[in-house]
Amino acid sequence: MTSITKGLRGLALAAVLAAGSASVAQAADPMVGGAPMSPSKTVVENASAAKNLTTLVAAVKAAGLVDTLSGPGPFTVFAPTNAAFAKLPAGTVEKLVEPDMKPTLTKILTYHVVAGKMDSAAIAKAIKDGGGTANLKTVEGGTLTAKMDGDKLVLIDEKGGGAVVETPDVYQSNGVAHVIDSVLMPK
Repeated sequence: MTSITKGLRGLALAAVLAAGSASVAQAADPMVGGAPMSPSKTVVENASAAKNLTTLVAAVKAAGLVDTLSGPGPFTVFAPTNAAFAKLPAGTVEKLVEPDMKPTLTKILTYHVVAGKMDSAAIAKAIKDGGGTANLKTVEGGTLTAKMDGDKLVLIDEKGGGAVVETPDVYQSNGVAHVIDSVLMPK
């Protein structure tokens, strides 16, 4: 059995277990950055409560995307942590939030969003159907490639960089978020 097959089975098992315990998950909402994530709140409301997503929230505000990501969606958001942003070269984040960089920041942030609601089970199915990879069309217009690396869901950006999903399936009222360990970059 290949590591991809094992990873897909593990992801599928996790999805089945999560679906089977949906009422438990709603009673005890998942934690991100020390805060409970409520499926009745929007992507922005939940992210704003998470201590490890403050850089993302500041970037979303600087790009003027709060209203969009507070809308009905549904959205699939690959949410980089503060540590993910800290991996970028020194001064990058400070530069990106400057007003004249808004188009570039918006392009980067919308590259982390896929229209529709793709939880880990849907992504696993797309990977299986794609023979080991799935191309996810982003709101920015680019493509993310999803694949399994062992039991880890990995996203590869258009520049060849990768991010690992640390916390999958954080359900929101307007979609689902997957917390990732690196910032993804469009062409």
